[in-house]
Amino acid sequence: MKEIQTTAIIGMGALGMLYADKIMTHLGPDAVTFVADPDRVKKYRRMSFTVNKAAKQFPIISSSDCKPADLVIVAVKYNALESALNTMEHCVGPDTTIISVMNGISSEEIIGARYGMDHIIYCIAQGMDAVKFGGDLNYSQPGELRIGIPKTSTTPDTGTPEASLTSSPVSGAPEASHASSPRLTALTAYLDKAGIRYTTEADILYRLWGKFMLNVGVNQTCMAFETNYGGALAPGPALDTMLGAMREVITLANAEGICLSETDLEGYMDLLRTLSPTGCPSMRQDGIAHRRSEVEMFSGTVRRLAAKHGIEVPVNDWLYERIKELEASWT
Repeated sequence: MKEIQTTAIIGMGALGMLYADKIMTHLGPDAVTFVADPDRVKKYRRMSFTVNKAAKQFPIISSSDCKPADLVIVAVKYNALESALNTMEHCVGPDTTIISVMNGISSEEIIGARYGMDHIIYCIAQGMDAVKFGGDLNYSQPGELRIGIPKTSTTPDTGTPEASLTSSPVSGAPEASHASSPRLTALTAYLDKAGIRYTTEADILYRLWGKFMLNVGVNQTCMAFETNYGGALAPGPALDTMLGAMREVITLANAEGICLSETDLEGYMDLLRTLSPTGCPSMRQDGIAHRRSEVEMFSGTVRRLAAKHGIEVPVNDWLYERIKELEASWT
């Protein structure tokens, strides 16, 4: 596997800017570029950008001018994934590695169906408190990536053709060793050089579901209650809702053969407490901006899988309806 030297980022949101800034700082401006459709390129080139108040100039090119990159980072919202697959078409060559820092449990399979699962390293972005409004990104915690390769492959039905997940039964804690490959080794070497913190996971699907549990809880709660991390963690209805939604994911994960537990919930709650209480997750940022949210990726997926297993998920049902009502009120 060749050494990773060039990166193309699809999506100029909070995570896209965070990782682009890290790569530029450590490897220089020629190491990374944003790739977008021509209309977005025009828009971005008229904007100014800052990261933690410092002015930044990011390389931005049109998708039609892109050449194959060694690494493609997909950093879009769920609703934009279909168009992103077209945007990145010229960025993917025979040796390109692809990681997705999107939320949810399905983006790797969706991208892999288009470009081949052999290009994919599973990835979870967690622990950051990045908030972006306009061209301004601010964060106090950069978080880390959790990366790995699934050990076995079976595909449960999530209710929509494009939303399937490679999964494997888990009977206990993750194993001490992790699946490896030349592609994974090349990626870890690159992340070391780029100053991006990461952990290589023994059981990446276990971690994927853990992050899904966290997002189903905190993202939806902050949007539904129109609050921030501090508000979601304060004793009261918001906290009760967040915990209830996460516990429903634990039940669902167990039905899918993933061994999430209350211990995992407690660990992710500890992680939330490290974030700035005035910060807010991406879904709440969408609410503030009156953008369509990723509710279908969160409680929508929970509800579809719950129906398959005959499991009741009243908290996620309420969150789904509440968020849909909020979105309808903006039109």
